[in-house]
Amino acid sequence: MSQSRPVIHVILASVREVRLGAAIADWVMTQARTQTGLSVELVDLRDHPLPLFDEPHHPRSGKYTRETTKNWSAKVSEADGFVFITPEYNHAYPASLKNALDHLSAEWSGKPVGFVSYGGVAAGTRAVEALLPVIACFEMKPIMQQVNIPFVGAAVVDGVFRAGDVQVQAAEAMFASLAKALGAASD
Repeated sequence: MSQSRPVIHVILASVREVRLGAAIADWVMTQARTQTGLSVELVDLRDHPLPLFDEPHHPRSGKYTRETTKNWSAKVSEADGFVFITPEYNHAYPASLKNALDHLSAEWSGKPVGFVSYGGVAAGTRAVEALLPVIACFEMKPIMQQVNIPFVGAAVVDGVFRAGDVQVQAAEAMFASLAKALGAASD
């Protein structure tokens, strides 16, 4: 672990100019901070623009030539675990998240990951299902307790996500599982 309190990067996958994910990320960060055994940081993929993967070497080599990749590698390496906040686009997750994952390899390896998904009737669950084989490729450890947000357009009012009891309880369970996976005490 990187310090006495494990570091969790909450990665916001949507990079759209107008997006509901930012409101959800604010709520997730508030929920995460109630876990005193964890140190959490929001990592917005919009703040880490990556070109479509164009490194000359396979990511498993760790031989990065592009500054954007080197910077992304350093950022991801800081984390002991992750939470991916992802919308569902056409039964999958956004290309921005796939590209961010594909740029690296060892930096993801073996680390636990939780999921917060959002969308329409399926609550973004198909995005998470599409992510699981990719996560397995990196030998990441998925936290099975997920936060799923259906009909997200109605749940974000004036830029604020209005979580229901189900989402609050799911977030508590997800962060407790992350803390347990990292050997941290959770409240």
